[in-house]
Order: sequence, then C-alpha cells, then structure tokens
Amino acid sequence: MAPLLHLRDVALTFGGQPLLEAAEIAVSAGERVCLVGRNGSGKSTLLKIAAGLVEPDHAERFVQPGATIRYLPQEPDFAGYRTALAYVEAGLGPGDDAYRAQYLLTELGLTGQEDPATMSGGESRRAALARVLAPEPDILLLDEPTNHLDLPVIEWLEQELKSLRSAMVLISHDRRFLTALSRATVWLDRGVTRRMEKGFGDFELWRDEVLAQEELDRHKLDRKIAREEDWLRYGVSARRTRNQRRLGELHALREQRRTARAATGNVRLEASEAQTSGKLVIEAVNVSKAYGDNAVVRNLSLRVARGDRIGIVGPNGAGKTTLINLLTGGFAPDSGTVKLGTALEMVTLDQRRESLDPATPLGDALTGGGSDQVMVGGQPRHVVSYMKDFLFQPLQRGTPVGALSGGERGRLMLARALAKPSNLLVLDEPTNDLDLETLDLLQELLADYQGTVLLVSHDRDFLDRVVSAVLISDGDGVWTEFAGGYSDMLAQRGRGVGAKARVTEKPSAAAPKPAPASAAPAARRKLSFNEKHALETLPQKIEALQAEAEKLNAAVAGDLYSRDPKLFARATARLEELAREIGEAEERWLELEMLREEIGA
Repeated sequence: MAPLLHLRDVALTFGGQPLLEAAEIAVSAGERVCLVGRNGSGKSTLLKIAAGLVEPDHAERFVQPGATIRYLPQEPDFAGYRTALAYVEAGLGPGDDAYRAQYLLTELGLTGQEDPATMSGGESRRAALARVLAPEPDILLLDEPTNHLDLPVIEWLEQELKSLRSAMVLISHDRRFLTALSRATVWLDRGVTRRMEKGFGDFELWRDEVLAQEELDRHKLDRKIAREEDWLRYGVSARRTRNQRRLGELHALREQRRTARAATGNVRLEASEAQTSGKLVIEAVNVSKAYGDNAVVRNLSLRVARGDRIGIVGPNGAGKTTLINLLTGGFAPDSGTVKLGTALEMVTLDQRRESLDPATPLGDALTGGGSDQVMVGGQPRHVVSYMKDFLFQPLQRGTPVGALSGGERGRLMLARALAKPSNLLVLDEPTNDLDLETLDLLQELLADYQGTVLLVSHDRDFLDRVVSAVLISDGDGVWTEFAGGYSDMLAQRGRGVGAKARVTEKPSAAAPKPAPASAAPAARRKLSFNEKHALETLPQKIEALQAEAEKLNAAVAGDLYSRDPKLFARATARLEELAREIGEAEERWLELEMLREEIGA
C-alpha cells in the first residue's frame, strides 16, 4: 500500500552536532505508528518536519495529493483567538462537520467560551486536542497528547483515537497509552530510525536485542583493530610496499570506531536513605477536611506501614495534593487525627517545577550556590560528577534552569530530591517529561528503596509497576483503598478514575445544537501573581508561626507564671493570636491549593 506520508533521508544539524542522519518514517492509511527515543533524540523535530513546519538540511518528503494532516504541538499557539471554540473551529476544513468542534470540547470538559489567554495548561491541551481531532484528518501527528491530562481524559482520549480511521504517529511517555494504540514502532536513536512492524508492547525487548548486537559488533571491531595493529607492529616491515592497502584499511577501521555514535548512557539513580523509620509511618483516623461546602476528605481512616507504596489517583480537583499534605502533617484536619511515626525523614518531589528560579544556573540549583559540592546522603560529591549521573554535560553547569528542556528539568528535580536522606518519599507526578529508560530506572530505584512511598500519578503503567495499594477518589471527599496496582484496582472496582460514562459515538445529523454561549459557565482563570506568591510562601509562614507557638507553649508550661505574671499573660494572649493566624493561613493555603489543582496550574 502506497504511504500517505513518506519522509526519507532526513538530515538536520543543530548546534554543530548532527541531530538527524538519514532518518525515515512512512505512514499508510489507517496505520498507527509510535515514534520512540530518548529525550533530546529529535522525535519532536522529526514530527515537525513531517508536518512541514521545520525545514531540514536535507529530506525527501512525499504527501499523497489531497491527504489532510493535523499536527498537535506540545505548546499550541492561541494568538488571535477570542475563545477556545474559535480556535478549534479554525482547524476545520470546508467539508468538515462544524458541530464536532463543540462536541469534542464538551467531551473534554470545556464549554468553548474559555479565553485562551487565561486557560490553564490542562485546558490548553484539551482545546488543542479538539482542534486536531475535529476534522478527522487522514494523518494525525500527536506530540505528547496526554501531557497535562488527568486519568479520566486520558482514558477517554484513548477510546476516541481507537474509533478514528485516521493514520497516526504518536510520541508519548505513557506506556499504557502507546501499547493500546500503536501497531508499528519507529525507534529514533542517534539520528537514525529503525522500524518494527509491531506495537510498543514488543519494543523494549527488540531494543535490548539491537543494543546487545551493537555491543557484540563493537567488541568484534575492537578485536579486529587489535589484530591489525599487532600485524602493523610486527609484520609490516618486510612487506611495506605491497601492504599499503592493508595499512589504509586499518586507518579506516580506526576512523569507523572513532566516529561511531555510542548509545546514550542511562541515568544513575540512587536514593540517599536515612535511618529506618518506625514500623507505623502514618495512621489517619476519621480524618475530614473541607473548604466551605466542598469536602476534600471525608472520614478517611488509613494505616501506612514502613515499606508501603501507596498510589493516590483521581481527577484534577479531587484534592490529591491536599490529601498528601494532610497525611504528612502539612496542616491539621478539621476533624479526626493523623499520627506520624517515629524517626521520619521526608523528601518531596513537587510537580511544580516552575518553583525553581529560571535564572538559577544548573550547578547552583544542585549545590544551593557558593560551592562546587553536592551533599548526597550526607557525603560531599563534586557537582559535575553528580550531574553526569543524571546525563548532564559538564558544560551545562552554568546553563540557566529556564533553558533546560522538560525532560532535563525532570532529571534535575530527581537529582535534588534523591540527594537528600529520606525514609519517606512523596512523589507528585514524578514521571512528567521523563523518557522511558529513565522511567525504568526510577521504577527500579523505588523497588529497591527500603522506605515508604506516597505517589501521585496519572501514569497507569507506572502505578502498576510501583505501588502496592491504590487510594482513589470516589467523589465528595470519599477515598477508597484497593490492594495492588492500578489494573488490580480496576478489576476490583469495575471502573477507572471518573465514573461518568463518556460518549464516543459520532453525533447524528439531527443532534441538538449546543447551548448558546451566554448560557455557558464562565471560563476558569489562571492564578494571579499574588496568588502564586501566597501559595509558595504560606507554608513557610505557617511553619514560622507554629515554631513561635511551640516556643511560647514551652515557656508557658514552665514556671513563667510564678516568675513574671505579666509576661505570662502576654504569652497566652499571643498564643491565642497565633492560633487564629495559623488557622487563617492554613485556610488560605487550602483555598489556593484547591484552586491550583482544579485549573491544573
């Protein structure tokens, strides 16, 4: 079958280094191809070349006449559009069904009246998906379509893509998503593509076999060079004239060995473990927390023992981050009790990587500035040596954090978190932007970790590989625990995250038109600068207030009253004031955290 799209001999040099060399990709009608490779290997660039958005140094590009292509970028451009609906409708062709734009926006949880300038990352991704899906093109080029999406939308998108007749090329770090959709695999490695006529489920075994054969071939080449060098030293003098050809072949072998691009190394992940914690890590009894009429947690009782790995899943806005803070003592519940075990040393990996100052050099982000040493498990290591463990080059030491790619920022956050001694790891979306090989190593690290893990994730495969129990939101503040991974929870519960059934059939011609724009709810906004600042600084303020309260409590509990009754009266009055200030700060932080989680900021 003739391909709808065929790229051949794609070459592109970036920054003096070859990014693509003789890369190739072909897509026929109805094919579903996944494009895989390490972070920085050029996958997104190759997809942009396929979409006609990037001009390579050299390429042969063929598109079947009349074939329609739609490309989903990682960062869509909404400039010039007043509403999300206008943005989606602009992607429709003359013969496309205009109603499908509103239908897809509704299915994706949007009204269509959202202002693109104030949409969150999750809302932007949903609008961009609706734009490329609405025309039902001949070819879909999707770059990380599940980024910023919660589990209900990921599972809906999976079913929607299965129902389409479009050919697809997918880039994703979500194993479950790729396995469900792909039928062929193109592996981009060191600028060259290899193709396997099987889906992603068979990729990793195939990749390992290819790399093992490469290593064997490299070993044979080294042996051959060694034999030729031995001949050069001991056998060439008597036959110098007639063996110039053989000498030339030796030089060619050396050049082949020198210019061969070895496979990129793996990240070296090793958690710095602290002393063993007590057997009981967390005990929550009838814990509840609400903001106004919105119940975040309702009557939750949970015991977390040393070595447990608890996965926390739910749709955006369910209160996953709030629940984590309740369980780890971030703030007090409205009712019930949370008891933390003894000798706990907690390290948190926050999904909000923008909390790092973009202007901070990479080396300073690891060392804290003013030093070339990183404390790893209480022992000093040179920052460049530690950077290499996470695949950073020495020259990147002075690179600002803001100039790093998403995958590099993910590795940086891992490097910072794993350097600290811990026996309780709290991981909030740790898999974002990590390539598959790094995900494998993170999984192995967690399997060997002797402490306890609390994990928030939308990655179903990673949950299956890591957790021993799943805590899932059932709505209205109710959380239910299931033994096993995500698939075990699915089998026991009978449904995934988000019980509401989603319609995936095409609407009929007689389907009712969407409600007028005036009836649609107002678009959700982004956090303001002041709200972001408060969200980042309130935890420190609460901690400082609590520390002051502890000191005053210790003083009041002693003989302060007998020594100085007036000072005792001022101390007790200040304690009352501190209790009020702490309560107000916690309520404000909870309000902002719930707002951030709801809009996916």
